[in-house]
Parts: sequence; structure tokens; C-alpha cells
Amino acid sequence: MFERFTKDARAVIEGAAGHAERAGAERVEESHVLLALFDREGSRGSFALAALGLTPARRQEVVRELDGARRRGGLSRADAEALSGLGIDLAEVVSRVEEAHGEGALAARRYGLGRHWSGRRLFSRGARDLLTQSLRVALGHRDRHIGDEHLLLALASRPGVPAEVLADHGVTYETLNRVLYGGGEARAAG
Repeated sequence: MFERFTKDARAVIEGAAGHAERAGAERVEESHVLLALFDREGSRGSFALAALGLTPARRQEVVRELDGARRRGGLSRADAEALSGLGIDLAEVVSRVEEAHGEGALAARRYGLGRHWSGRRLFSRGARDLLTQSLRVALGHRDRHIGDEHLLLALASRPGVPAEVLADHGVTYETLNRVLYGGGEARAAG
């Protein structure tokens, strides 16, 4: 599958591994892929994000939102609402755990536990599924390559924190698809 990845898509994957390493994460997660997508300039994915108002200047908002989810142990707002329906106040749980064990205690940071095959950071199941989904997205659009735009579309189509954060900023699968493929809009070079 990796032979189908464009230069931009490969840079996103490498960037995601870098984000995971800097965060001390055991594995590359979908949120690391989202952060790496924000690092790109002049690609189809960066064009789509900018066209929908999610510019590099707003990157810090996304980072804050992803960090908030990380502090909640990776739970989305939908998860928090479901727990609330059961009478569990997730904010209170996080607060008490952090009071006892320090900020970010619920975050999935496990320094030194990651195993690296050939010097590379492993991908979580969700991140691997994201790569598979990006192939499906590319094939669905009859594209012969997998670009960063396909990674972005796949992220927006999957349930979880990255899609929730994107949707909060008006970036959904439907809006991305419209910008990238619909309405006669110009395609950015990839």
C-alpha cells in the first residue's frame, strides 16, 4: 500500500511518527496524523483545510482540543456525554485523578515501552485502520495514489476525537469532499 502514497502523504506519516515521538507516545495515533496534516503546506490536504477556514494560525486551537482529549484518556465529548448520562462526571474524574497523580495522569504516555521495528514507531490499531480507510477513499474517488487529502478524508470519516475536533471547526467528510472533488473547484497540485 505504501507504494501508492504520494510524497505529501509520506511526509504526513513521517511527521505523525515525529509527533508521537516528541509526545512520548508508545504508538502513532490518529491524532498524530492530524497534527502532521497541519504541518503540510502547498498540498491538497492543506488547501482543503485552508479553504474550510482551518488555517495554520488556528492550529493551536486544534492542539489544545486534542490535548484536552488526551488528558481525558482519549475519550471524545460524545463519550463524556454518554458517561454523564450514567451519572459520571468525567471532568470531575479527570480532576481528581490529576489532583492525586499529576496533570495528564490519564494520558496514554508510556515512555520507554514502545517497541520499534527497524527503528520505526509502531502504529496503533486506529492509525493502521486510518491508513486502510485512506486507500478505500482514494479508490472510491478512482485515484491511483493515496495523497494527504485521502488521509484527511479518512480521518474525517472515522468516529473519534480527530473527526470530532475537525467537525467542531466545520471540517467534515462532506465539506472536504465538496472542496476537493465537487463544484468545479480547482485541484491543488499534490
